[in-house]
This record gives sequence, structure tokens and C-alpha cells, in this order.
Amino acid sequence: MQLVTQDNITDVVTEALGRNGPISDRQREILSGLIRHFHDFCREVKLQHDEFLYACDFLARAGQTCDGKRQEFILLADILGIEVLVDMLTNPADGGETESTVLGPFYRENPPVLPKGASTILKHYDNEETVYFEGRVLDTNGAPIEGATIDIWEDAPNGLYENHDHDQPDYNLRGRFETDADGHYAFVAVRPVPYPIPDDVTAGELLRAMGHHPNRPGHIHFIVSKPGYGTLVSQVFDADSDWLDNDSVFAVKESLVAKFAPTNEHETDLHCSFDFKLREGGLDEKDLLESIGSIEAA
Repeated sequence: MQLVTQDNITDVVTEALGRNGPISDRQREILSGLIRHFHDFCREVKLQHDEFLYACDFLARAGQTCDGKRQEFILLADILGIEVLVDMLTNPADGGETESTVLGPFYRENPPVLPKGASTILKHYDNEETVYFEGRVLDTNGAPIEGATIDIWEDAPNGLYENHDHDQPDYNLRGRFETDADGHYAFVAVRPVPYPIPDDVTAGELLRAMGHHPNRPGHIHFIVSKPGYGTLVSQVFDADSDWLDNDSVFAVKESLVAKFAPTNEHETDLHCSFDFKLREGGLDEKDLLESIGSIEAA
């Protein structure tokens, strides 16, 4: 008989892994690490039973919040900086490619395919600033990539994404574009505005416990893909936006900040240019969309 004590409980649990059924080496690595760190956390903070029960209730309520338009656990991971850390571990930008950042909870598959330079704006707002957004998609040697797909989405000037706002037309401020022989892409959109992530239910509870705010700086989301190259999931941030240095989900990277400048050369208020660099190989778009579909966020 093995008697469980505070000193040996971690070893007892990890030694039980695989005892009554096969598990892979990767399962063993992840689960043993989870058990070790969780046990160490409980010891470090001297977790009390009422706090443990609160945590169980919190997770139960988070699960009840999840539906087809909101994935609360991803949101909680964002608030804790976990998703951006996992993204950096998964996609280290160590070969000259553009840095990635979090997908976020508002992506929709199959946006309309639009010609280069077309507008994604299906509803206008009095306070909107239009922007002509362009750039090139290149490989890590600087050569243009023809036929790359640029999938973009952003919030409206009211701070809401189309799939969370019944007053916006379907697929407003979303679109797919393709690069030309020079790797060039272009589209018309609006200047993205800062907005709060959902801060009710458990997400708001966690933010308040952290003494943190829910706000994100203005940004446009991108998925850039081409067969034979790693698919890039990233965001481009407005250099003049509020909350740039204090993003609620910690996703801002210096290399992804761009200037939205006044322009007289285009029939828009502003102009922004941003080049993307893709590395050869890596997760392709089909695999990426399958993984997104399996956890599709709010």
C-alpha cells in the first residue's frame, strides 16, 4: 500500500500515468508537467479548499458561457497572456518572416473574394476614416509571392465586429484578396478603433481580479497564405491608437505597428503600407482553418 502524503502526492500521481492504458510520450510530457506545476502552484499559494471550490465554479460558469459565438476559455487565455505565449512558442519568427500574433475571437471563414483595391466597407458611419491599405507579400529573401491570399477583418467605427452586431451587413469589413505578380495587394477599409473585449461573466470577473482593463488598441487582422509557405496569422496595429502600450490581451509587437497617414493620392482619408514576409513550409492554410474550425471563437 502506498500512503499518500503532502511530500509524495506529486510523484504518486505522475507515476500513475500510463499504468492502466497506453499513452504517448507527448501525452506523458504534457500531463506530467501539468501535474507538477499545478501541485507546485497549490503549495506556493497554500490554496485553501474554499478557493479551490470557487475555481471549480468559475470554470463551470466559463463553460456555460461558451457557444457558437463565444469561446470563453480562449478569452480567459488571452487575458492571462497564454494564447500569445503559445503563439510565440508555435511560431518563432527566427527566419526573417513577419511576426505572428493571436487569431482573436472574431474570425469568420469564407469571406467574400474581392479584386485588388476593392472596398470591404458595406456600411458607413459618420465618424469613420477610410484607409487605402496596401503592401507586398514577399518570401524571406525579399522576392515577391504571386497569388498569395490576404484574408482581412476588423471592427467597425462603433467598436463592434460584424458577427457581433445585428446592425451591420453580413461580412462587413471582411474580405479576401490576392497578390499580383509583384506580390502587391491593396484594399479599402476603415481606420480600426480601440474596443473592449467582452468583459462580462467570467472574463470580466478575471479582469477585475487582475485589476486590468478590457481595451484593445485599433488593429486589422490578417491571415496571409500561399501553398508551399507557412500561413501567417497576424495583426497590424495603428501607431496612433490608444492602448497600444497596454493591450488587454498582450498581443502588440513593435514590428506589427504601422502609421495610418493622411493622403491626397487615394480617394480615402488615410493611407497605410505594410509588407508581409512568409517562410517556406510550415502549417498551410487548410490545416490552419481545420484547427480554427475545431475551436471557432466568439
